[in-house]
Amino acid sequence: MAQKRDYYEVLGVAKTATSDEVKKAYRTLAMKYHPDRNPDNKQAEEKFKEAAEAYEVISDPEKRKRYDQFGHAGGAAGPGGGQGFSGFNNMDDIFEHFGDIFGDLFGGGGRSRRSSSTRKTGPTPKRGHDLGKDVSITLEESFTGTKKDIKYYHFVPCATCDSKGTQPGTATENCKTCQGMGQMHYQQGLFVYTQTCGDCSGLGYLIKSPCTTCKGQSRIQEYETLSVTIPAGTFDGIELRVSGKGDAGVYGGKSGDLILTMRVMPNKTFTRVEDNLECTVALTYPQLVFGAQVEITNLDGVRETIKVPKGCAVGERITIKGRGFHRLRSKGRGDLIVTPTCHIPKKLSPDAEKTLQAYSEQIGTGVDDTSAGTIAGFFKRFLG
Repeated sequence: MAQKRDYYEVLGVAKTATSDEVKKAYRTLAMKYHPDRNPDNKQAEEKFKEAAEAYEVISDPEKRKRYDQFGHAGGAAGPGGGQGFSGFNNMDDIFEHFGDIFGDLFGGGGRSRRSSSTRKTGPTPKRGHDLGKDVSITLEESFTGTKKDIKYYHFVPCATCDSKGTQPGTATENCKTCQGMGQMHYQQGLFVYTQTCGDCSGLGYLIKSPCTTCKGQSRIQEYETLSVTIPAGTFDGIELRVSGKGDAGVYGGKSGDLILTMRVMPNKTFTRVEDNLECTVALTYPQLVFGAQVEITNLDGVRETIKVPKGCAVGERITIKGRGFHRLRSKGRGDLIVTPTCHIPKKLSPDAEKTLQAYSEQIGTGVDDTSAGTIAGFFKRFLG
């Protein structure tokens, strides 16, 4: 068995070298013997491992102290039961252990791109995009709930290749140019730069026999009609998410969602305020004075009886509990709120005008202009 070289000799530093000098020396050797720069070179690979083992010991103060005292023998079992000089079994161990070093050298995120775990063995499944679409509904439909047919284009899995992108009976192949990395490393003087592999466009694999239906894309675009149930109580601007009905994922990835944004069109009679349904009803002056019972038709076609109290003022809100919109985020329903207005006739028969004039004289019309909202003020405007 060959005798191990002195670790200081391997790194090319003196025994008094500082930690920064040790690190700098190792970086130089790692750059020189890195496997990406010496493909299929066993001698360079051994030197790369030797330098990593030496640095692993000399860069650790405790291990360095034990090595200075006992040499390589200190790796078996140091005083006080310290950890020995284990070395590295494979290249992945080195990349894992010194991720910060190789991240600095090659612009990676820790491990070198030479690590087998970063090689592409085939297409990576990716989730499909979410799709958005506006849906217009009437206020009546938002009140009662409805069903809508949504027509749209989206990607669906290719049935011919079962989302693999290859012809039946074939498979993808690792790119031989970049060895499945998707990138190539080049040295120019002391500097190393990375470039996307031109043969596989950075994918790390090649599809030699693409599916004839999807052209290797694993999915195709289709026009679909989707029936969607819109719940009662839906309000303007709410988003309804239909799971899995967006674009299909790439190479077997999960499908995205279809997000429907509700647009509720205005109604001539009714308006929505939070979960309440509001409207106005025109009443005659006698109905306001003596009280009345009137009917209106709600948005769902149900006839609602409105009890107008005696002496009801114009603008007084009459509430019918539980006849508004269904609450989407809690139980129950909002209210139906009716606001009376007064119907002012533009023409009266001679008899009606005479009777109304007599009534006006009886209650009096001597009011100032600020009393427009009073009964007397009403007659002043009407008869003036």
